Amino acid sequence: MCGLCGEITFDGASASTSALEAMAAELAPRGPDGDGILRRGRIGLGHRRLKIIDLSDHAQQPMTDPQLGLDIVFNGCIYNYKELRAELEAKGYDFFSHGDTEVILKAHHAWGEDAPKKFHGMFAYAVYERDSGRFFLARDRFGIKPLYYSELPGRLRFASTLPAIVAAGGVDTSIDLAALNTYMSFHAVVPPPRTILNGVRKLPPATIRRYEPDGAFTDTTYWRLDFARSAEEEERSFEAWTDSVHEALTLAVERRMVADVPVGVLLSGGVDSSLIVGLLANMGQKGLKTFSIGFEEAKGEKGDEFTYSDLIAEHFGTDHRKIFVPSSELMDALPRTIAAQSEPMVSYDNVGFFLLSREVAKHVKVVQSGQGADEVFAGYHWYPKLEGSNRPVEDYAEAFFDRDHEKMGRHLEARWHGGDEARKVVTDHFALSGATDPVDKALRLDTQIMLADDPVKRVDNMTMAWGLEARVPFLDHELVELAARVPARHKLADGGKGVLKAVARRVVPKEVIDRPKGYFPVPALKYLDGPYLEMARDALTSQKARERGLFRKDYLDAMFDDPAAFITPLRGSELWQCALLELWMQAHDL
Repeated sequence: MCGLCGEITFDGASASTSALEAMAAELAPRGPDGDGILRRGRIGLGHRRLKIIDLSDHAQQPMTDPQLGLDIVFNGCIYNYKELRAELEAKGYDFFSHGDTEVILKAHHAWGEDAPKKFHGMFAYAVYERDSGRFFLARDRFGIKPLYYSELPGRLRFASTLPAIVAAGGVDTSIDLAALNTYMSFHAVVPPPRTILNGVRKLPPATIRRYEPDGAFTDTTYWRLDFARSAEEEERSFEAWTDSVHEALTLAVERRMVADVPVGVLLSGGVDSSLIVGLLANMGQKGLKTFSIGFEEAKGEKGDEFTYSDLIAEHFGTDHRKIFVPSSELMDALPRTIAAQSEPMVSYDNVGFFLLSREVAKHVKVVQSGQGADEVFAGYHWYPKLEGSNRPVEDYAEAFFDRDHEKMGRHLEARWHGGDEARKVVTDHFALSGATDPVDKALRLDTQIMLADDPVKRVDNMTMAWGLEARVPFLDHELVELAARVPARHKLADGGKGVLKAVARRVVPKEVIDRPKGYFPVPALKYLDGPYLEMARDALTSQKARERGLFRKDYLDAMFDDPAAFITPLRGSELWQCALLELWMQAHDL
């Protein structure tokens, strides 16, 4: 896990050393163990390293192979790198390191744009072919690893974070109108290639892009999730599907133990993280380090789930650490949490992951985490509402959207009114072939769009702020492909995640399974009063906010008077959503 950046020019100019240095400096928290910059004429590459696999300097980046004429920077982990290395050695390739970076480099030479199809893992990488002058960017199937870029006159810049690109200068930092619409409606999700800024874009997941020397480029989507199933699969028994999911998940968890350093688990006490711990224990893992976080109560609402995480830790004998965060520390951490976001994200979980990661990074460099299970196995409350729906787009929007287009017109100033972009995203995605059942359509949308730009991005940003690598076994692509073929009725069973809960009943105590669904509870933020309300008010009434002129004054005043009256269908705060956007813009001096 690392941070990468680079610049390539298309007009004969040299790559900017100062731009590379500025981007690499911004990426420093992602890679505290090493750094490097390579500049060769029109190409410049930068890297910050977190040592996870092959701890020697042989795996330092940027990596160059003079014999093959290739340069690479890479962020992520290829879990099957040893198997691929053996396959490449059989083809005659020689290796000078023992890590996964060189495997990607050789795989690119051997298989070209088909190389990402070979990889099990999470990755974003850039490869430069010196002989052809071509340049390649690639991102993993689910966008677990971020990859942002900016197209400037005669040149392209790219980096693991949006702020790194902004740090290099020259970027249009005005707000993208269409992105603002999806941010306000689609629970702060801005689907690729857009970001909230006009001058920065992101490579879509499962995409490899080839740049020609003149700057022309071609995108190839190398993987798609298909929910089509055979008649035999449709009739297959619940028990048989449970067996298959159990086997695939066990393999996914086992794969993510590949490392030359210890691997821990973020243990929330929910089904998903508990199942990871249980499967690892069943594999014979001893002394597994697990970590949980809790916050102070607010308005009588409990701020931790230690009852369940303690139960799992005791049951499986893990080396468990609980982190309790008092409200004073929560308030102090919010500005740094917001600054660590590549894009504005409204979930209260952000500060939980940020503070948890700060403590976890003192003990391990790698953790497994349970993100993705709800999107893959139908754990959210809106999936049952879509079963048999004759109006899936409308039903999905009513359950998920923070505002409809008509309400947004009453919240934004007139010059920020645009098209109904969020509705268009859902309508277009639901119309794609490969999924006919309304539940499957929603699962595909959430797995391929929402997941990358909310839960997965949240985990990457917050863990990497402290040089911690997070791995997500529920997004093993073979497991997800299997889950897509499971009929919706089996996933919706048992109140949602039926097949996954059936696996869990074989592994973990039932008390963890038959409990109300939980998240990282942060009650003080949820109710947005006291100093949190003042933080929101100060941001939204500041000179910068007034100059930006995003929100109508009557709307803001009404929320300041009674924040609890403005709650979204997902039980989020409209005021926090507005304030978070402004706080993020100010944190990055935009």
